[in-house]
Amino acid sequence: MKILYICTHNRCRSILSEALTNFYAAGKIQAFSAGSQPVGEVHPLSLKFLQEKNIPISSLKSQSWLDFENKDIDLVITVCDSAANETCPLWFNDTLTHHWALPDPSKLNGDEHVLRTAFFDVMTTIEKRIQILLQLDWDTLSLDDKKYALQQLKDD
Repeated sequence: MKILYICTHNRCRSILSEALTNFYAAGKIQAFSAGSQPVGEVHPLSLKFLQEKNIPISSLKSQSWLDFENKDIDLVITVCDSAANETCPLWFNDTLTHHWALPDPSKLNGDEHVLRTAFFDVMTTIEKRIQILLQLDWDTLSLDDKKYALQQLKDD
């Protein structure tokens, strides 16, 4: 299964989701991330806190969702409310979409402890949802079963 995580700027939540999914899925799921208006760089604290968890970061980059038009994506997950409300590219019409309303830890002000806690809380939420995704046999599920399983990810 291929998942594309979308956030407007593709610098924090979508990047965290991509990195964590690829790490924990170990090839069972292939994850990517992109933005509708990518800023061109990954937030430094995203990289720092992923490294603290020993998650590989070398392939992470901020990129456009237009780069994925021909990648045969199975699932698009928006991870910020602004991206969920944007007009998506036409190729999304044939792709199952879902929304995770994740808070943006990169927008917080505070000391190192406050920021670290916020980033790790978001990463924990993502990790829980990935573990549920990994339990699914995506290839055998009907479209309705896939939608139901995705809905359960909001209720963790």
